[in-house]
Amino acid sequence: MRIQTGDEEALFTLHARYINLVYSVAYQVLEEPMAAEEVAQDTFMRLWEKAATFDPGKGEFVTWMLTITRRLAIDVLRKRQRREPAQHTLFIDENPDLWENTLSTETSDLRRSLIAVLHQLPPEQRDAIGLAYFYGMSHADIAAYRQVPLGTIKTRIRQGMQKLRTIWLTEPPMHPNQDAGT
Repeated sequence: MRIQTGDEEALFTLHARYINLVYSVAYQVLEEPMAAEEVAQDTFMRLWEKAATFDPGKGEFVTWMLTITRRLAIDVLRKRQRREPAQHTLFIDENPDLWENTLSTETSDLRRSLIAVLHQLPPEQRDAIGLAYFYGMSHADIAAYRQVPLGTIKTRIRQGMQKLRTIWLTEPPMHPNQDAGT
């Protein structure tokens, strides 16, 4: 990866290619344009500073970059007062147009695959994972919000993530509207 060698042009190229995606992830967590812009810029600075820590053997670059974005956004969110999600659905279910408008064709295919895989999970697992990853809520916050024991939430997230991994690696994704029995 050219950025690991200190190539500034590589950083500019990454920024041009992924700024909309990074901003979208930050905005989803923060729901505030200015804060999302700051997190997006901080993400690219972090990529520049931590480029040497990226290991392609552990995963895709985009996944690593979006993990950094999400963690930075959650850090900002946690500095503010905790908020509850506006609706009881996942962001990807309630605002698909935002994703369609901001993602490239390459990542849009990835997004559709992710949605299809998420829809193969039981609703309780999908909900818990969505609250944790898209709304930045801690396990304890999800338990309080859903009025479910903390252990139940941890189990739902762990089992859901295990199922996601298995589905993602072994099965072709189903379309979100496709019934599992067809």
